[in-house]
Amino acid sequence: MTLQDPTDTTATNPNLAERIARSLSDPVLRALVASTAVSRIGRGVFLSVTVLFFTLIIGLSAAEAAVVLAVSSAFGVLASFLGGWLADRWSARRLTFVFEALGAVLLATYAFADTFVAALVIATLAGFFDTIGHSSRSAIIARGFAPDRRVHARAVLRTVTNLSIALGSGIAAVALAIGTPEAYRVVIVGAGVIGVLGTLPLLRLPASVDAPTRAVEPVRTETGSIDTVNTADAARAARLDWNRRSPWRDPRYLLLTLLSAVFGMQFGVAELGVPLWITERTSAPEVVVAVILIVNTTLVVLFQVRASRGTHDVRTAGRVTMVAGWLMAAACVVYALAAGLPAWSAIVILLVAAVLHTFAEILSQAGAWGLSFELADPVRAGAYQGVFGMGFSVGALAAPIVVNATAITFGLVGWIMLGAVFLASAAGIWWIARRAAEQAA
Repeated sequence: MTLQDPTDTTATNPNLAERIARSLSDPVLRALVASTAVSRIGRGVFLSVTVLFFTLIIGLSAAEAAVVLAVSSAFGVLASFLGGWLADRWSARRLTFVFEALGAVLLATYAFADTFVAALVIATLAGFFDTIGHSSRSAIIARGFAPDRRVHARAVLRTVTNLSIALGSGIAAVALAIGTPEAYRVVIVGAGVIGVLGTLPLLRLPASVDAPTRAVEPVRTETGSIDTVNTADAARAARLDWNRRSPWRDPRYLLLTLLSAVFGMQFGVAELGVPLWITERTSAPEVVVAVILIVNTTLVVLFQVRASRGTHDVRTAGRVTMVAGWLMAAACVVYALAAGLPAWSAIVILLVAAVLHTFAEILSQAGAWGLSFELADPVRAGAYQGVFGMGFSVGALAAPIVVNATAITFGLVGWIMLGAVFLASAAGIWWIARRAAEQAA
């Protein structure tokens, strides 16, 4: 009896647990899933209590808390590229283990922060190391799976991430309910410990996920002695070839990264724009923010793996991204329509927009994963994934400014402007994918 391919659409449709179980026959994915399942519980705990810990326990102002998070994100931009760059030169599995473990330990030290400066330093270091580890994970995925399996692996990992973060948020709710400084500090230390435990499965990754050696074989003369001149020439040629393969010399990939970063601002819409819009411009109760988060998490868990099938094909990835662009543009308009309506009407409109937004997120992620892998030079997989991750970090930094300057400031007109930005970026990605498919034909 043979295992069914989890990407085989002709097989009987299994449920979510069965699809994930079938995927775990792969030792690389099994180790990554185990690590993700544990470590993201800790991350879910931390994400749920961070801002409130800063403001209610440490006593930071809202502006100071924003500065801490912004500086940490800014260092994450550099860390995204650095993680991929290092993964091309040293063992990606060891780098991921070391840096994610460091990030988790530093996360636990938040519990002992009592000033703005302490919070800023810890947040910067913790975010920096965790982002390096996450970036080198992308290099592991690029090397550890066949081309038609990489996007599936990312989809499975994202599904597991959402489930674990949801569980972590539930644990954090205990501290939020108790509300004492001790409760906050206990769950933060616990989140760090869980994060460290989550790195242990990475030690089971095989050496095949590491970058191939770049050693130059010595050139020998007819007598068998080493020709030092020609060996030196070969080494220089190898270095030149290595440099030519840099993602910074690949205009197509850089444009893909830029456009993907623009579309990636959709996460800023969900995290900042929608909560502010609901509380400031609609009559819907604040609890709708939590309901929308639950809807988003549920749909991602149910459909991310399924929606990612076939997106290892460049042309398919482009088409999927274009559909995501239309969905996101529609979601922006529907969000805007919730303003001025009675509470129940506003709730219905917001939930419709959230569903459109979530499917735009699911499809855009599937398309982005496929294109980021397929259009990269496999020799410099780490550097390419690092650059692509850096683009998303830049998009995350820009998102609050862009969302506030459009949707929150100008209302309906601003939402339409924002939707047009997402649609234009999706169209650009679709064009890149189509050209790449034509050139490969």
